[in-house]
Amino acid sequence: MSLLFSILIVGIPTYLFFNWVLKKWNIGNKSNRKFIAIIPAICLSPLLYISIIYIWFFIASYYPTTNFNKNEWHTNTTERYKMSQDIIESDLLIGKTKKEVSNLLGDDFYIYNSNHIAYQLGFVPGLFNIDPDVLDIYFENGIVVKVSQHKT
Repeated sequence: MSLLFSILIVGIPTYLFFNWVLKKWNIGNKSNRKFIAIIPAICLSPLLYISIIYIWFFIASYYPTTNFNKNEWHTNTTERYKMSQDIIESDLLIGKTKKEVSNLLGDDFYIYNSNHIAYQLGFVPGLFNIDPDVLDIYFENGIVVKVSQHKT
């Protein structure tokens, strides 16, 4: 019922818009113009409703990304997620030792095992996002071979 009501809310302005367009273009006469305007309103209202929801999801989950900055990484720990994409895509950590990673990113990492550590990134903006993200760093023979990101 709520969905139909929402589509109706979108449908009324759509109907009025098409009725105005038909009048402006002098299509049909006054009595049948109302019926002609119903057809595009019925067809386009669900599409407009879905488009509005899609745009709303996009706006709610958007966040800017920035290049890695060591000072920003250490001072703004709740917004590290903004730099994580740059770290991953630029292969900044690939080939580094655990000590080099620690010198660059700090000692505040979680140790999963001897070949896997993770840094807290903060809460990535998004709809229903209640878990923080972490930057996973994987080692082979003491050298970084893979960097990825996931929700905890």
